[in-house]
Amino acid sequence: MTRANRPVDAHIIGAGPAGLATAAALRQRGLHAVVLERSDGVGSSWRAHYDRLHLHTPRELSGLPGLAIPREMGRWVARDDVVRYLELYADHHDLDVRLRTGVSRVDPTPDGRSWTVTLEDGTGLTAPYAVVATGFNHTPREPDVPGLADYTGEVALARHYRNGAAHAGRDVLVVGTGNTGTELAVDLVEHGAGRVRLAVRTVPHILRRNTGPYAAQYTGIAVRRLPAAFVDRAAAVVERLQVPDLSARGLPRPDTGLLTRVERDNAIPVQDVGIVDAIRRGAVEPVAALRAFDGDAVVLADGSRITPDLVVLATGYGQGLEPLVGHLGVLDERGRPVESGGRTARGARGLWYVGYTNPISGMLREISIDARRIALAMALRKREEIRQLRAATP
Repeated sequence: MTRANRPVDAHIIGAGPAGLATAAALRQRGLHAVVLERSDGVGSSWRAHYDRLHLHTPRELSGLPGLAIPREMGRWVARDDVVRYLELYADHHDLDVRLRTGVSRVDPTPDGRSWTVTLEDGTGLTAPYAVVATGFNHTPREPDVPGLADYTGEVALARHYRNGAAHAGRDVLVVGTGNTGTELAVDLVEHGAGRVRLAVRTVPHILRRNTGPYAAQYTGIAVRRLPAAFVDRAAAVVERLQVPDLSARGLPRPDTGLLTRVERDNAIPVQDVGIVDAIRRGAVEPVAALRAFDGDAVVLADGSRITPDLVVLATGYGQGLEPLVGHLGVLDERGRPVESGGRTARGARGLWYVGYTNPISGMLREISIDARRIALAMALRKREEIRQLRAATP
């Protein structure tokens, strides 16, 4: 039976790492999944990121089920190589990926035994199961800053930033102290920006990406299940050993524990790929948080007013799942799935989610684990449904 006329067991929404990994894991268990992707290529979110981006997790811990990342891509895989790997991955597993096929809504069928995905053109596709894998960083958060609409200066959103080549000699304020904001600040310095300031609302935890051959992710894996209070204390010691006190430069030590911050705010520690050195030598200047825009000026939380040539807003992303599944009662107060991995929400059996956690043990690693769990759960569910059908047949 060819792939074109083979019955579809599941529709997977999204052809990023989570969707492709789940499709491959299902294929390994003899299940046929069709991956539906809005864009014209796999890994669309990776294609849109800034030029200098690399994986913060090492190659050996970042491969998806059934295909390791090629060694020639290096230990810290670059953006373009991540995209190339995802293309290789889809080809290697002969995955059924339908590009330029956006999904607007997911609903149970009237009998409650299958799931219908409604495409953006109004077409409905039905299969016994469905998997939502549209990505953790799916919907850019629109900055909510007083005065932004009337600000007369230049503003760029981080999702539109590619590199600092066009900003040599300019005075730039970067807003946001996550991995994106700090990397963009370093990129601007390396491209010769005249002055780079970093607006700090919440002081980040900063760790070395690796110490010699030992990647920080290995520690994240080891401590993920330990009590937060213990990890917070241990991490504070590690941070003091790895990162110098930058208080005199405007960046004090964080006052909330590392794992507490991850669990409470989903704020992953910043991987140091140059930000510590840039702050130490004054190339990046931490300043107070952004409060408002006022005409041609930027007002900071300490009351100071500055007039940079460019403001870069690294305000993060949300999951954007409400239009897709918000009506099903399967999201928590933050808009994230109440269940993940091999579990399904009550009242929504047969509908899974993958890629909506951001743990310190590494997102790609957890995606691989959850993809295998979903494949096992789906295979067992299908087996049980077949058994029940046979038992009910005279």
